[in-house]
Amino acid sequence: MRIRLDIAYDGTHFRGWATQPGMRTVQGTLEAALARIVGSEARLVVAGRTDAGVHASDQVAHVDLDETQWARVRTRHGQAASDPAGSLARRIRGVLGNYPDVTVTRTSLAPEGFDARFSAVWRRYRYRLADNRVGYDPMRRNDTTTLRADLDEKRMDAAAQTLIGLHDFAAYCKPREEATTIRTLLDYRWHRDVEGVLIAEVKADAFCHSMVRALVGACAAVGEGRLEVADVARLRDELTRTSAFKVLPARGLTLAEVGYPADELLATRAEQTRARRDREHDDNAPRDGGTFDA
Repeated sequence: MRIRLDIAYDGTHFRGWATQPGMRTVQGTLEAALARIVGSEARLVVAGRTDAGVHASDQVAHVDLDETQWARVRTRHGQAASDPAGSLARRIRGVLGNYPDVTVTRTSLAPEGFDARFSAVWRRYRYRLADNRVGYDPMRRNDTTTLRADLDEKRMDAAAQTLIGLHDFAAYCKPREEATTIRTLLDYRWHRDVEGVLIAEVKADAFCHSMVRALVGACAAVGEGRLEVADVARLRDELTRTSAFKVLPARGLTLAEVGYPADELLATRAEQTRARRDREHDDNAPRDGGTFDA
């Protein structure tokens, strides 16, 4: 039985998503909670593997439960649950306790062909950046990066627009041997919210390691006047890492949404994605089945 989990977390005190020996991770915390409910190990497959310090407001994962595990979900205290898949989220939250830094907002039976990782067609990240115009807000210190500079959001947005499309983003990715850095950047925009905080919305079919934080760092350099608008595309096309801008901290980055096709297209999408990753020799795929997104 495959269950979809919608997940949110504050990544501040996690060493990223993926389980690592001796370290506190989102995956490890959730799998431990699941094991208490289903009675044995249950492995999560995630839509996008976030790095240390990165948050998520709508992460997606799935778990496959065997008959024995599913039986424990279907019954509780000797009584059958009316909506066992849906009630699993509430039971996980109960195990996690009050005010945890990770929660499962919803669980449901996964449609046929659904794969949290391979069925996804896009991921959308949000980055919060405060400059001298708004200053430092201690209430948002965990999810907002602060730069002591005056940033021009119009120049930043103009620069972001030049990066959209299918390109090799090697200049904006932490290199990994034999891993592809070709991605389709579907949307990238900057604006200020009602409080004046700079918000980046970045959407792509997938991201390579540190790509979003590098993209926002490049545009921040444009906003400060250290780079010209045209420089971000020029640097991209040079295909090599550069010291022309700084990769911004993880604290400002949140995985905001994962997009999937209609139910009848889920299996086809998963097959296409697996085939493409095999062709590209994508070693970004860790053992938990996620991809590097951050």
